[in-house]
Amino acid sequence: MRGLLVAAGLLAVAGCASPQKDARYMAGHARAQADLKMADGTDVGKAIAEEVDGSIRVMVEVHGLTKGVHGTHVHTVGKCEGPDFASAGGHWNPTAHQHGKDNPMGPHAGDMPNLSVGEDGRDRTIFVLPGGTYAGLMDEDGAALVVHANADDYKTDPSGNSGGRIACGVFHAM
Repeated sequence: MRGLLVAAGLLAVAGCASPQKDARYMAGHARAQADLKMADGTDVGKAIAEEVDGSIRVMVEVHGLTKGVHGTHVHTVGKCEGPDFASAGGHWNPTAHQHGKDNPMGPHAGDMPNLSVGEDGRDRTIFVLPGGTYAGLMDEDGAALVVHANADDYKTDPSGNSGGRIACGVFHAM
């Protein structure tokens, strides 16, 4: 009998959780995935974005890319039309900063570290985009993750001299 009373008490307390706390919990678990593809449709990886503590954590895992350093950015439009993926628009930049962590007027909200692809064509990175929100990322026109041909120099506006767009994936809610 005592066990039933304790269980009933726990259910009553759980039922009194504030909506504000529940909203923060739910926002912290909002996730989106982007399947990364080359212009010819070849699958080269995926990215997962999730809101965590008032920021967006992005996990990128690639395979089948050329060895070397590749700039990686969140772009402002959820569209990936080849051959150049220009349809993804510019970098996600809701705060109107210039490009790059080394730029005194930067960075864009969507600026991420370079991928360092090894001989095996693979790399994996996890990065936090401070101040980003899931609602901002997944706005009316969505967002995409783009991998560039060259390294990002982290300072040259608008794209860090990172070259052409070689892979792209549109974020979709999970």
